Amino acid sequence: MKIDPKNRADLSAQIAKSIRDAILNGEMDVDARLPSETELSEQFDVSRPTVREALKRLAAQNLIRTRRGASGGAFVRRLSYEEAYANHITTSTLLLSMNDVDFETACEARFALERACAPLSATRRTADHLATMRAEIHRQSQPGLSDESFCDSDVAFHRALVDGAQNPVLSYQLAGAVEAMQPLMNMITFTQRNRDMIVGLHTRIADALEARDAARADAALSELTGYTLQLGEAAMAARAARKTP
Repeated sequence: MKIDPKNRADLSAQIAKSIRDAILNGEMDVDARLPSETELSEQFDVSRPTVREALKRLAAQNLIRTRRGASGGAFVRRLSYEEAYANHITTSTLLLSMNDVDFETACEARFALERACAPLSATRRTADHLATMRAEIHRQSQPGLSDESFCDSDVAFHRALVDGAQNPVLSYQLAGAVEAMQPLMNMITFTQRNRDMIVGLHTRIADALEARDAARADAALSELTGYTLQLGEAAMAARAARKTP
């Protein structure tokens, strides 16, 4: 692990990056103890406060954990998929809200990812995944359900579809697509959509997954994609009409 002392960049940032690279490259295993602050300060030829700041940066990135006491110190942290979900969703939400991502682009990306996941879900889904989807379909069918609750249920339904693939990497990658893009789509389209239409499509998807029929699930998701795009166009047209004097 090295830094360039002549580089004007923040030395603590350089140290943090050097240690981070060592962790990501597999040079430091999970639960491995980092050298002490004194050892790191000697290794990088910097002060202990600079090392301490670098360790704070790594802790903020969930790359290390610290423990006090005689057997304490800083250790490489094992990050679980569950812990990473929240950060991934937050990042995806901020990315969509702070940049000019149009509805069609977001819709295309989200359903392309979900349709890639559906064949695995058709093969691997459990009774619990199906039960969750059926429960959300029932919830969506209830009269008087608020738009906010319908949106929450919509996200839960598609989350179960994705989790049915039983692939933690896919679940992590799609967390942003489902739980960041889906609320954005719901917010744009809720005034235009026909709930019965969505419930019907969700039912077809659940039926196909229960029958382990990937082709039928993909066909229903394809129809849902087209319907969502139509809703988006209608919502945008209505918004433009309201702005016209």
